[in-house]
Amino acid sequence: MKFRILTTLAAVAALATAGHADDMKPKLFTVTSSSGKDNAMMASKYAGKGATNPNCDGQNVSPQLSWSNAPAATKSFAILMIDPDGANGLGSVNWIAYGIPASRTSLKKGEANLPSTDIVYGDAQNDMPNGLYLGPCPPYGQLPHHYIITVIATDLAPDALQPGLTRDALVAALKGHALVSASHIARYAHPAANTMPSDRM
Repeated sequence: MKFRILTTLAAVAALATAGHADDMKPKLFTVTSSSGKDNAMMASKYAGKGATNPNCDGQNVSPQLSWSNAPAATKSFAILMIDPDGANGLGSVNWIAYGIPASRTSLKKGEANLPSTDIVYGDAQNDMPNGLYLGPCPPYGQLPHHYIITVIATDLAPDALQPGLTRDALVAALKGHALVSASHIARYAHPAANTMPSDRM
């Protein structure tokens, strides 16, 4: 009986220790979106819209984004949306945002379509005025492009950087100040191209 009691106590202690060890593990910084699963096809309403580009025939609604487990030293967040398949493989920039206060853990759907006191917009060098969100505008007849939305936790105050920075200027400004990052990937092609094989050789 005494042996059984000791064995039971040892098992309980082991479980408690394991649970405590799990609590001690650092939680990873993550990004999710209720607008679509990671690496899934993006709905056309989030695709770009613009009169000057015939490939921009979506509704241009910015997707919802949530992030969690930022480091304690975080003072602001920056967001980059990059299409590495754009410009025939040279890559293109759809959206640049930064100066998002550390108190924020999400952006609502459509929030990046409007000016905001909580978002400083960069210059993605596209047709959108004031750096607002521009969704995917891949050429017709191509396989789905990959749109990488990266959220970066920084130790910079929300008002540290001036508006209108390009991607290269923002990256340069964040050197030594980026604490951690995580990405959400969305894929998009025009409906006629969605029936083509998705594997890229």
